[in-house]
Amino acid sequence: MSQIPRRNAIEVDIAVCTYRRTELDRTLRSLAVLDVPADTKIRIIVADNDVSPSAGARVEAIRSAVPFDITYVHCPSSNISIARNACLDHATGDFLAFIDDDETASSGWLVALLSTAEATGADAVLGPARATYLDTAPAWMKRGDFHSTLPVWVRGKIDTGYTCNVLLRRRATSLTNARFNLALGRTGGEDTEFFTHMTRSGGAIAFAPGAWVDDPVPANRASLSWLAKRRFRFGQTHGRLLQENSRGAGLTRKLAVAGAKAVYCFAAAVVSSFLPIPRYRYALRGIMHAGVVSGLLGVREIEQYGTLESTSR
Repeated sequence: MSQIPRRNAIEVDIAVCTYRRTELDRTLRSLAVLDVPADTKIRIIVADNDVSPSAGARVEAIRSAVPFDITYVHCPSSNISIARNACLDHATGDFLAFIDDDETASSGWLVALLSTAEATGADAVLGPARATYLDTAPAWMKRGDFHSTLPVWVRGKIDTGYTCNVLLRRRATSLTNARFNLALGRTGGEDTEFFTHMTRSGGAIAFAPGAWVDDPVPANRASLSWLAKRRFRFGQTHGRLLQENSRGAGLTRKLAVAGAKAVYCFAAAVVSSFLPIPRYRYALRGIMHAGVVSGLLGVREIEQYGTLESTSR
């Protein structure tokens, strides 16, 4: 664990929400060898979302191999929003970082996030989650990299974010009393809503391209059907958030735009039928815009993290 010179002492909590994942060991071991700025204190919070405290023994077994304090929190319910809120409640540092329980952090992950936060003054800093595929994944999926997570810029800024790789400035005004929506704890989209509300409250999101984590894609997610379901749910969440500030003619206009985008993307997929990567990219984008229409119409998000996905969140 190398030390990076730094001017001011800070405290950073790193949150890992977990649900029955053996990969948690690998995640914690990657955090154990992080480069850490000098005069920076690190604490890890593990929020166990299982009904029984199944991760407790795993955390105790690895505790001696990790040079940072680990706070274990049991928050039973199988609702990821409850686990994320438990991390917010137990965090005491200047910053709170989130990483998923199946990801591994690069050695420079935290340094890159903190450096960008210092340079930009942003309330949140996102890093890239780089998908790693099994050999059995479809060739078009691996070549097109359909699972990596990156921020989306709209008119030169980032309007929302994700929790698989992010650093939060805990005392930012835009995050005062911020919570993850319990109603979205099994559908997903709770992080999109959280960050959208943050930016609507005046918060800024920055991007640290060097703060990467590796995100393995299990076999049950390496399918077109899983991607389609996820994109549709993304669209539903975005549509519902658009609906919050839309009434009458404004809502009709947004429905028309989303519908037109869906039609265009599906048509482009047909035109690209002999080219797998563009075909699937257009088709999935069309499905996302169809989800936006669904969300604008008030249809509740589909539940993506039920029994079959319970060990793959």
